[in-house]
Amino acid sequence: MALTIGIAGLPNVGKSTLFNALTRATVLAANYPFATIEPNIGIVPLPDARLAVLSDMFHSERIVPATVSFVDIAGIVRGASEGEGLGNQFLANIREADAICVVTRAFADPDVVHVEGRVDPKDDIETITTELILADLQTLEKAIPRLEKEVRGRKTDATVLETARGALALLEKGELLSAAADRAGLDRDHLATFQLMTSKPFIFVFNTDDAGLADDALRAELSALVAPAEAIFMDAKFEAELVELEEDEAREMLAESGQDEAGLDKLARVGFATLGLQTYLTAGPKESRAWTIHKGWSAPQAAGVIHTDFQRGFIKAEIVSYDDLVSAGSMADARARGKVRMEGKDYVMRDGDVVEFRFNV
Repeated sequence: MALTIGIAGLPNVGKSTLFNALTRATVLAANYPFATIEPNIGIVPLPDARLAVLSDMFHSERIVPATVSFVDIAGIVRGASEGEGLGNQFLANIREADAICVVTRAFADPDVVHVEGRVDPKDDIETITTELILADLQTLEKAIPRLEKEVRGRKTDATVLETARGALALLEKGELLSAAADRAGLDRDHLATFQLMTSKPFIFVFNTDDAGLADDALRAELSALVAPAEAIFMDAKFEAELVELEEDEAREMLAESGQDEAGLDKLARVGFATLGLQTYLTAGPKESRAWTIHKGWSAPQAAGVIHTDFQRGFIKAEIVSYDDLVSAGSMADARARGKVRMEGKDYVMRDGDVVEFRFNV
């Protein structure tokens, strides 16, 4: 399931440093605007402690976690929607992502230049969102005259045009469609056909330092600034150092910093949820694995992620919840306790279901 999160932001806010840490890749991170020219793509494992437990229980040869794909997109500057900086080339990269992670600088460092000459997270976010809104306005202003003709000719349903006009009205007020579309009653399916950037889910990462991480008042202020979207606070340089360490050393360094979870782990977890995803689990001697599905998917749809034959020939799914399995200690004991169920085609999958599919093609 190739769903991606685009990492966007102004130049020199730490996007490439964050991306390096996320993927343990070597992406050019330089102290000048436009260090990133082509979008870099990284596949990041989703932290899941359940897999290690299942691996021990089933004596699995390997563990295969779910993954989150991140795309590092070059810095956006004021006027990007009109072609400033590297302009629409990068807006196109954002348009192709399924969610947008806006990285904002919230640290002071005279050795790292800021493209606007000052550190102001609120202003930086307004610059990014304004450019995305302006680009979406251009898209809709071109689409609406065409839709009006198609509605008159009965080639397009009038509700599509109504959705476009409603979205245009929200954007003209400076509102992100991701937050305002449902409130305004816009049809999400119709909205998706326009590929509007501001209709995508947003995550906001504030790249800060030790002082910022410890400043509860600042964190509350910045969280309120981007609500209802999720705000994540991290020190990208610290995270980049953390991933270079052995697991025990990293855990010790994290504890010394007063954090109970790495910022990157939280970003992967929040990103996964923002995309509307969840996992189900399979386990056996060969592997313990997390499979990615959309929330609300049925058992046959989930089976199709493993192989299309599993969906086409679906008969039943043998399912036990992870917690019940761990409590029982083995599949045999879980069955003896009546915790293993046989579910049919109408079953809606739950996060953490441990599954074996029965199928016949």
